[in-house]
Amino acid sequence: MRVGRLMIATAILGWGAAAQAATPDCTKTLKLAMDPFTNLKITGAEHIAAAAAGTVLTSSNGQPLKSAMPAYCKISGAINERKGADGKAYAIGFEIALPDDWNGRLLFQGGGGLNGVINPPLGTQATDDRPALSRGFAVVSTDSGHKSNMGFDRSFMADQQAALDFAHASLGTTTLAAKRIIAAYYRRPAHHSYMIGCSTGGREAMLASQRYPDLFDGIVSGAPAMRTGYSNIATSYITVMLNQAAIKDASGKPGPAFSSSDKALIAKAVLEDCDGLDGLRDGVIAKAGACAFRPVRLACKGAKGAECLSTAQVKALDAAFTAPKDAAGAVIYPSFPWDTGVTASGNGIPGILTTGVPTPLGPTNVAMTIDLDARIQVVRADAVQTLTDTNAWTNLSTFLDRGGKMIWYHGMSDPWFSANDTQDYYARAAAANGPRFLSSSRLYMVPGAGHCGGGENSFNQFDLLTSLVDWVERNEAPKTIIARRESPTPAERPLCPFPSYPHYRGAGDEKRADSFECRGVSSAGG
Repeated sequence: MRVGRLMIATAILGWGAAAQAATPDCTKTLKLAMDPFTNLKITGAEHIAAAAAGTVLTSSNGQPLKSAMPAYCKISGAINERKGADGKAYAIGFEIALPDDWNGRLLFQGGGGLNGVINPPLGTQATDDRPALSRGFAVVSTDSGHKSNMGFDRSFMADQQAALDFAHASLGTTTLAAKRIIAAYYRRPAHHSYMIGCSTGGREAMLASQRYPDLFDGIVSGAPAMRTGYSNIATSYITVMLNQAAIKDASGKPGPAFSSSDKALIAKAVLEDCDGLDGLRDGVIAKAGACAFRPVRLACKGAKGAECLSTAQVKALDAAFTAPKDAAGAVIYPSFPWDTGVTASGNGIPGILTTGVPTPLGPTNVAMTIDLDARIQVVRADAVQTLTDTNAWTNLSTFLDRGGKMIWYHGMSDPWFSANDTQDYYARAAAANGPRFLSSSRLYMVPGAGHCGGGENSFNQFDLLTSLVDWVERNEAPKTIIARRESPTPAERPLCPFPSYPHYRGAGDEKRADSFECRGVSSAGG
């Protein structure tokens, strides 16, 4: 890694000395002489004209951005091009957007799934319709070292370097390259560097704080995929528990465990028990972790009917929301919290109680049994998984000593990674690092939100980038974050530093954030 970084630095500094063309004439970068021994190659340079609001699509959901986009230079490149052990071509591909009106900052845009694609470097995550590029950030995005047309194609793992690049190495390599490109292009370095990611990007954000503590000043980690081998066991376990309660077809194949009316019944009961804990019955369970719904209250006293659940369904629900354990009684993965999105079945990722259908992770799971001990042994023996995971490392002393700041967020209805797991890591990191961790980090739970967004009635639009920059550069620590929604009716609500939560004051417009106050013990003092 050290040799590769040195070669990148040498090549880009040489480029900077040779390139004196004024911004935005970035096409000349293709003609620049590069060090013949470097492993960095500029493969394209194009000046992109400014675009009006609504004319640029996001890579995550294909929706038009509400912000106008500035003119910028898009540089494409590859690091360490080579033939892999399986005969395939590999390289760390990247794109960096260099705005004409640069604000002096770099943002690393985290990836998703198993990566393999270079998403447009816009910086849209957790920015509330004001992408980082539109604010003047230079933004870099990478495929993390391999190419794929599928979000969960693991074939690249056959190559040692590609596996290492995905696990961690591409993050440091790409960031160093981006910093050198910026310094050469603008003839001055970025004065601050930031990173934002969700899911795999959230794992990469944690990785940045743990293994590259000197590269970033501020980091946002959303719904981090911090230990996918373990979370996959948990979600498989839940599906098997629900399959056991499902009606089987003639071949013994299970269908959905709950009908639409069953799920409506469950959702209604969860709200009846937990919605009012935040002082307002509005379809939002804002007091994270306080919902103690017990499925037995929905059990039929006789035959299965429309207003009750069968004994098998109740048993399956209890099992689904209980943490799976190995034969020794040790928890394999934390339980998932009760929340409004557990029964979701609309567009996007289905809720955790929706079975009998394919998911983005693969075809319908129809298994009726699961050997938890055998599964966990496979995960523990997977060296790449161990290197990739970020749940165990909690020593952030170097990052914190440099003044680094970090914000986590997680949707309470996330069906892939339990919000309880992120809370658990946050608590362990606080214990390992002491008061300086709590004074340099925040965790926000997002009621009703699914995986990295979505969720009916959820306040899932918020701007963490502004809060992070103000914290890093002005020492203005965030307390409440104003979140908003567009449907079912436009409204605002504060997100409170966990473990505090937004409680309705008892008076005032419930659609206004100032009608709520943060209650409960808060590590942030907010």
